[in-house]
Amino acid sequence: MEVTVLVHATDQAFRILEEARKRSTEILDAAARLTAETQSLRQKKVQAMFKGARQTKVEAIRFVATFLIMFAFWLFLSGHYDFFHISLGLICCGLVSHASYDLLFANPRQGDMWVIVKRFILYIPWLFYQIALSNLHVARLALGPRRLIEPKIIKFKTKLESDISLVALANSITLTPGTITIDIKDGVYYVHAISKKVAEDLMTGEMEDRIAHIFMEADHVYVQDVLDVAPIFGALK
Repeated sequence: MEVTVLVHATDQAFRILEEARKRSTEILDAAARLTAETQSLRQKKVQAMFKGARQTKVEAIRFVATFLIMFAFWLFLSGHYDFFHISLGLICCGLVSHASYDLLFANPRQGDMWVIVKRFILYIPWLFYQIALSNLHVARLALGPRRLIEPKIIKFKTKLESDISLVALANSITLTPGTITIDIKDGVYYVHAISKKVAEDLMTGEMEDRIAHIFMEADHVYVQDVLDVAPIFGALK
């Protein structure tokens, strides 16, 4: 009788220990899952903070670059350098930059922003040179025989893709005397040219290629593109 009671008590004790072991295992598993979830949430929070900081930095760089470009144009075109006009330029350029900085540098690739800014700045002297040459040509047309004036509307299909590059080319054409961009439909430019020479110069595509070079359009590949972005890829490695 006593042996039977002892065996029964031993079995009961083992069952209690087994249940305790199972519950301990479940508690430890739950604690491990909770710890893993907490670490995951913490990592996601840290990543979100760094991502937000990077995004803020990129937006700040876009704003500053847009502001500097616009303010440089303001100073160049204004011709007045007193306190009132410079202050007005700072305010106007700041407001316009805040509203449009994402247009000039829309979705740039990582590290490409300063390459685009540098190329755009280098493009401006070439554009001014073309404007000067066109001014001389238009003056010659105005002072020369009327037969030299052959106004026509030309159209051409562009290989440019992004909105900012399309707008940059349209404005460059309009800023150049003798040509005016009338419309852009489905990548086709309609341009009014004052003479045959002006139309032929535009159809060479040099201006389009330079705009494509600035914004790294996919259909225009240059050796200089590779040289410019090589340091970026080297830094990423």
